[in-house]
Amino acid sequence: MNKENTTFDVVIIGGSYAGLSAAMALGRALRNVLVIDSGKPCNAQTPHSHNFITQDGEAPAAIAAKAKEQVMQYPTVQFLNDTAVAVTGENSNFSVSTSAGLTIHAKKLLFATGVKDIMPAIEGFAACWGISVIHCPYCHGYEYKSQPTGILMNGDMAIDMAELIENWTSQLTIFTNGKSIISNSRLEQFLTLSQVQVVEKEIRSFQHIGGQLQYIEFTDGSIQTLDALYARPAFIQQSNIPELLGCRFTEAGYLVVNDMQQTNIPGVYAAGDNITMRRAVSGAVATGGFAGAIINHELIADKFGRH
Repeated sequence: MNKENTTFDVVIIGGSYAGLSAAMALGRALRNVLVIDSGKPCNAQTPHSHNFITQDGEAPAAIAAKAKEQVMQYPTVQFLNDTAVAVTGENSNFSVSTSAGLTIHAKKLLFATGVKDIMPAIEGFAACWGISVIHCPYCHGYEYKSQPTGILMNGDMAIDMAELIENWTSQLTIFTNGKSIISNSRLEQFLTLSQVQVVEKEIRSFQHIGGQLQYIEFTDGSIQTLDALYARPAFIQQSNIPELLGCRFTEAGYLVVNDMQQTNIPGVYAAGDNITMRRAVSGAVATGGFAGAIINHELIADKFGRH
C-alpha cells in the first residue's frame, strides 16, 4: 500500500476469493481500491479445490495466489497485509482502523471476511479438517466415492445429510457422538431404502496420518476404520466489525444481504462465506464479482444524484 494515499473509493476487508474477485471488477472499473487481508484463509490446509471449472483439482492457495497476481496488474488496486479492527463513519465517509495503527478512508465497504470454524474438542479433528474431514460433497465427495464414509451429526439433520451423501457412497455411517436424537420416523423411512448404520458411541479421537483419516477410536476402546467424514462444525464470523456496525444476521449467524449484496447499513456490502452456508470457491468468486459491479454502480449513482 502507498502510505501517502489513505483515501479510497472502496475498502475491501478480506482478500481471498470473494475479495479479490470484487477488487478485479472494481479495478477494471478504474476505482481506487484497497484490499486489507491478514493472510489466514479458512481453507489453509485444504490440499485441493474442486467443482470450479478451469481450476478443478488445483490447490486453493495456488488459486488465490494467481488471482492476487492478476488483480494487482490493475494500477488502481492496492493491497495491505494487515487486519481491520474497527470502522467508524457512514455511507460515503467511512474510516477503517487497522491493527498496525493505520486509518484509511473509504466511500464504500465490502466485507469479504469469511467465517472461522470452531473445531470440536476431539483429538485429530482439526488436523483432518479440510483434508479427510470435509463439509461439502460437491467439493470433495467424488474423491471419496464408494469409500467407507462417516457423518458426524445428530438429530434429523444427520438424515438430511445421509440422504445427500448416499448418492456418493453406500458405505455410510452416522456418528452421533452420544445418544441419538434422530426421530424414529425419519430413521425408519431412510433405512427402508439404505443400509446406513447409526453409531451412538462417544468418540475419543480421529486417528490419521497427515490429516488422512485411518480410523475412529471410541471411548469404550473400540475402533472403526474410515476414509472420510462429513461434519458441520460451529462457526463464528471472522470479523466482528459488521456486528459492531449494526449489520443484521440470520439465525444461523450469516450476514444478511439483499439481492445486490448490500447489508442493512448503507454503503456496506458483504460477499463470500460470511453470507451463506454454501461454501465454495466458485460461489465466493461469483458473489464477490457481482458485489464489485454493484458497488461501482452505487458510486456512479452517488455522483449523479440518482438515489
